Amino acid sequence: MASRTTNNNTDPNSRQARIAEMRRADQARERRMKAIAITVSTVIVAGLVGFGAWVLIDQKQTEKRKQQALEKLLKEQQEIRKQPVEGEQVWDAKKLGRNHVETPVKYETNPPVGGDHHPRWMNCNGDVYKAAVPEVNAVHSMEHGAVWVTYNDKAAQADLDKLGTRVEKTPYSLMSPVKEQAGAIMLSAWGRQLTVENADDPRVAQFFTKYVQGEQTPEPGAACTNGLTK
Repeated sequence: MASRTTNNNTDPNSRQARIAEMRRADQARERRMKAIAITVSTVIVAGLVGFGAWVLIDQKQTEKRKQQALEKLLKEQQEIRKQPVEGEQVWDAKKLGRNHVETPVKYETNPPVGGDHHPRWMNCNGDVYKAAVPEVNAVHSMEHGAVWVTYNDKAAQADLDKLGTRVEKTPYSLMSPVKEQAGAIMLSAWGRQLTVENADDPRVAQFFTKYVQGEQTPEPGAACTNGLTK
């Protein structure tokens, strides 16, 4: 009986062809992956560049709006400062004494609006004092450009709360009681004084805008901290 012989030999040309085809397929796949990666990277980079440009433009627009708002505010303040405050009393600021003394001073008005005063000022960086403060020190604060808000027992607590909030937000201002003053609420600056009945009087805001570090200030920019605290 004749036996069947199995041929285990492989055609070398056929095997090399398959290997070459596999390599070509791998290379084509690598090229496709690289192309996809490059495309995705390009899109991402373009997106980031576009986002960065948008952020930069938005920041510039925001800064421009802030600058315009600031310029508008300054212009409005300048206009307010040009207008007199209705009902205010005015003294010649240049004729008010400015000597530093450590002896009692008798002032013509209560509260005073200027004159000789103690070498040390009251802290006036938005300070609200619950008790009376020495006049000679508060006058020194006004010499530095502070507005001094004072009140007596006739002032309503709601008005005092509103005024206290305003003072606390305003550098170069202070607030304290003056029991013997004539008006319920009085605002004083160097050579200027205004009496109002309540905190909602629009002249209050005008007085602050006009006289906090205003043109009447003998020593603009001088300190309102590191002074007397009570």
